[in-house]
Parts: sequence; structure tokens; C-alpha cells
Amino acid sequence: MRKDDIIMNILVLGSGGREHTFAWKIAQSEHCSNLFVAPGNSGTSAIATNLNISVTDFEAIKEQVLQNKIELVVVGPEDPLVKGIHDYFLGDNDIKHIPVIGPQKAAAQLEGSKEFAKEFMSRHNIPTAAFKSFTADTIAEGYEFLESLKPPYVLKADGLAAGKGVLILDDLEDAKTELKNMLLEAKFGNASTKVVIEEFLDGIELSCFVITDGKDYKILPTAKDYKRIGQGDTGLNTGGMGAVSPVPFATEAFMEKIESKIVKPTISGLIQDNLPYVGFIFIGLIKVGDEPKVIEYNVRMGDPETEVVLPRLKTDLVEIFKAMSNQTLSDIELEIDDRAATTVMLVSGGYPESYEKGKEIHGIDEVKNSLVFHAGATLSEGKVVTSGGRVMAITSYGKTYKEAIKKSYQSINKLCFDKMYYRKDIGFDL
Repeated sequence: MRKDDIIMNILVLGSGGREHTFAWKIAQSEHCSNLFVAPGNSGTSAIATNLNISVTDFEAIKEQVLQNKIELVVVGPEDPLVKGIHDYFLGDNDIKHIPVIGPQKAAAQLEGSKEFAKEFMSRHNIPTAAFKSFTADTIAEGYEFLESLKPPYVLKADGLAAGKGVLILDDLEDAKTELKNMLLEAKFGNASTKVVIEEFLDGIELSCFVITDGKDYKILPTAKDYKRIGQGDTGLNTGGMGAVSPVPFATEAFMEKIESKIVKPTISGLIQDNLPYVGFIFIGLIKVGDEPKVIEYNVRMGDPETEVVLPRLKTDLVEIFKAMSNQTLSDIELEIDDRAATTVMLVSGGYPESYEKGKEIHGIDEVKNSLVFHAGATLSEGKVVTSGGRVMAITSYGKTYKEAIKKSYQSINKLCFDKMYYRKDIGFDL
């Protein structure tokens, strides 16, 4: 795309830290004329126009797209993708010409169903943990399968459970009880009407992010996030408490293995299975010995990994999206910042269980050496207040991840809200 090419009105769907980061990056592009975020948050309101509509209200989205002459839609979260927003656009004559960044419904099942993803991997010889799936009718076989495995036992709700549908248990009886809770007591609602049980993989995790136009692909910088609430990776799973990019142990040789054994077979598998895909593929990986294996696919960018991956991307993001939508991604050269980036999540006291909202956040304007990405934060009577569990991501650059993380913690000292909590050990295991 030439510099004098078209400038566009762009809509980002979502309300978290990921979407604030997308908006921040898109706003820097000379190809963006007017930027809208639906529903957005207090951070996006400073750089874009927030539209107070739900990400799954496709009719309201269409109305705003036509009213605001939107020419590109970027889908942040998984829910609208799994519900088929891309197909909705393609099926409507008024909006079918508008590119949507995010896969169609059939391909979004890679995240929408754990069973679908595991079967896809086994069909295309993509390395992953051994698995079987069970329903209420086959629970007895589920118990038998658990008995055949060595602890710890991994149970995954098949459907979307907001990042909380995975249990890892050391005790066989506990695993059987939880399988019963998931299948018979609907522990995760509809998400656990089917449960995938898989072997436990012991290793260190990282995330690989790929963009594809359905034909070609590019690999974005790697990142590693920290899912558990407590220091030293203890306690309950969260949506993510912090992230680091690049991942120090992802050497060139290891990245070559990821590309040849996982990324290439994934892209060619999508083409072979006729699963149209324009968007991000987030591959959750684990390094077992010297080999990468896939834990899961997500069909969008991760959060808080976006808050360290996009700040390291120097290439114009709108040019990348344009190339993705017209299948010219192979023409784009990705330029990556050599510096490390780290982010630390500030969360509401009590998260990931019950927490209070509406706490005023102080000190945002005093942060000078870090980027503040708003997540569960909103404007109320002119003040920025908490509106969710994960409130803000504080991102910093550094020559090394240690230098970057130090800056993030220094910036956090300037911020406060009632019962604010964050992990003080992001990057501890590197």
C-alpha cells in the first residue's frame, strides 16, 4: 500500500486492554481517519469514539458501520467470532464489502471447541497432548480414562468459559469429582456439556502469534503471560496477570521448530479443511524438553500479550490489516522493535472471584515512562473508575525484560485505587 493510499474509518470491537492497545496502535497510522471502539473503555475514549453497543449485537454493529461509514472492522474478543460476525457481514449485501479482521465461524471453532481443535491437530499431525472427550452419557468411560493416566489430570470444558474452564488436579478422586461437576452439575454452564481430558505436559509455556490472510502468514513477536493470581504462579487462574516479550528461551532454532512443526501445518490445515481465515491465530505452546507442543488455539490476540506484542511492532498496523484483507500479506515486511516489552496487570481486590467496582483510579497522568492500557476501567462523572477484574496493564520498554519490568513497577508506584492488587514477580521464571 502506498503512502498516498486511502485513509479509512475503522471500528475495533471490544472493551479490554487488548482493544485499547489495538486502538492506540491504529491511531498512530496515517491511514486511519476516524477511529471507533465498541463498547470501548476509559482509555479508548481518549483516542477514539466509543460506541455503547455489545460486541455480539450484530444488528447494532451493522447500523453503526453504515452510519459512521466504517471501512474496516477489527474484532478483539473471541465471542463475536465464535458466534459468526464475519459470516454475518459476508451474508449482508449492505456490508459484505467491508473487510473483517477475524476468522469465519467454522474456523473460529478452533477456539470455540476444544474437541474440534484437538481433532484438527491430530488430523494435521500437529504435536499436542494425548486426549479424549466425554459427555454426561460417557462419564463412566471418562473415569476409566482418568484411571489410565498419571497425575496431574487435565480437564478442559469444551466450549468458551472466559479462560477459566481448565482444571489441573493432582488427585484422582478430585479429578473424578470435578469431571462429575462439569458434566452433570454444569460447573461451567453450557461450556462443559462436553469435557476434554488430556495428558499433562510438563514444561514452560509461551505464546506464538500468527497473522494470516488465508493464504500466507507472518509470525509476530513471541510473548509469555502469567495466568495465576498468586506470586510464583500459585492460586486461581485469571485472564492473565502480566506478560513479557520476547520470550528469552525462544531461540532461533526453537522458533524454526515452531514454524515447521506447528505454524506451517496449521495454515495448510486450514486451507485443506476449507476453513477461511483472515485474522490472528494465537497458539498457546509448551516447551517439553526441546520440543514445542500445542496446548490450545485462540482465534484472536491474547490479553495481556497484546499489550507487549503490538508495542514492539513498528510496521503500520492498518497497512498490515489492509494486506490481510486483500491477500497481499506476503508483500508486507514486519519491522520489530529490538527492545523487550513487559506488562503488569493491576487487578481489583478479590479477583478472579468476587470484587467491587467503581473505585476511582488515581495517578494515571503521573506515569511518564510506561504505557497505561485501560482494561476494566470506565469514565464516571469525569473520573476514571474500575469496572472489571483486570483494571489496567502497565507496559514498559527496556534493553532487557528485567529493565522493562523494573520500569513497569516504578510506574505502578504512582497509581492507586482501593484494594489494588498486582503480582510482584512477573518474569520470575525466566
